[in-house]
Amino acid sequence: MSQASSQQALFGIAAEYADDAALLDAARQARQAGYTVLEAYSPVPVHGLYEVLGGKRTKLPMLTLLGGVLGLIGGYALQIWVSAIEYPINVGGRPYISWGAFFPVGFACTILGAGLATFIGMFAMNKFPEPYHPIFNTPNFDQATKDRYFLCIEAADPQFDRNAVRDFLSKTQATTVSEVDE
Repeated sequence: MSQASSQQALFGIAAEYADDAALLDAARQARQAGYTVLEAYSPVPVHGLYEVLGGKRTKLPMLTLLGGVLGLIGGYALQIWVSAIEYPINVGGRPYISWGAFFPVGFACTILGAGLATFIGMFAMNKFPEPYHPIFNTPNFDQATKDRYFLCIEAADPQFDRNAVRDFLSKTQATTVSEVDE
């Protein structure tokens, strides 16, 4: 390790794996060893990995529902305001507020509200845009979008010890283990 990289803060230690089964097995071993601040990177979804890493349920479905309900209320409110309050035109004795006639616009506003809430919620919850992340400094990390799998135990973990983590990851089926600078 060069002197310049030894002076940089350590983000964590990453291990590279050849397949998803090795990654899943290593993540299980890391959780059983007591590591809690770890992250996995994979080119495809790995069934069960989210649960092994200790992932929690997201609030995005509730946010989507809220956006849809607000869109529906907004769509109906706009139509009621236009038809009954601001520009009331009585055509053939029909009611000013016609729920059946308002349905298509209300439905479209529901879909629009849910879609916008989901889009904005995903960006906010995933902390996008994030053009730089320390894990990008890992050797061969460009292969994480093609055919390689990575597990990183971060230095923020309460049990983190540079040598212990390096030894632990070396004992898994990792092809390479490397330190990740901040």
